[in-house]
Amino acid sequence: MLDRRQILAALGTTALATLAPSALLAAASIKPDDASALLVIDVQNCFLPGGSLAVKEGEQVVPVINKMAKSFANVVMTQDWHTPGHVSFASTHSGKKPFETVDLAYGKQVLWPDHCVQGTDGAALSKDLSIPHAELIIRKGFHKDVDSYSAFLEADGKTSTGLAGYLKGRKIKRVFVAGLATDFCVAWTALDARKAGFEVYVVEDACRGIDTQGSLAKAWADMAKAGVKRIQSADIAASA
Repeated sequence: MLDRRQILAALGTTALATLAPSALLAAASIKPDDASALLVIDVQNCFLPGGSLAVKEGEQVVPVINKMAKSFANVVMTQDWHTPGHVSFASTHSGKKPFETVDLAYGKQVLWPDHCVQGTDGAALSKDLSIPHAELIIRKGFHKDVDSYSAFLEADGKTSTGLAGYLKGRKIKRVFVAGLATDFCVAWTALDARKAGFEVYVVEDACRGIDTQGSLAKAWADMAKAGVKRIQSADIAASA
């Protein structure tokens, strides 16, 4: 017959075995391989201090991303690249203010201050980013009548940026997402990456959110439901 100590030991082993994978994830270091890619989302001047749509503490992601990127052979960066008078700008809609919403043909649209207009300094990537080995820059949101948060699909849910095909052509199996903002372009990218069949990690301390009307909590909940793994940059093994 098992004594009390044996029973407790067995229960402890069972409890460990039933822990969710995400709970065990932080205990093991993740080593990016040739089938891994880092997606650096919209680290642009408009989203940094002094920008027209500055994300609080947005500048703090830059050194984290720079350090983390050294562990990845494959890096893709994105840029919001809007036309003047873009449909997502509050200034385009008479009587509307930033962060109000309107209904468009493809669904509900949050209205933003004018930002990341093509060719302007605000649309430029942060000068402090240091990722010389990045292989591709995806520009999104350049169709005047549809917004584009995701690096994979525009907000109509059907117009592709071509990123999924590029990554699959490179035999990428898992993607790590970082950048701005957690609750919009990062989350939409992560969710679309899951739909495209990739294993997806969002690096929490390499992101910052806008958090309007509970959007940050909702984004994390949606990502968790979709099977996106939430990690920290320290969970990624440093390059040798």
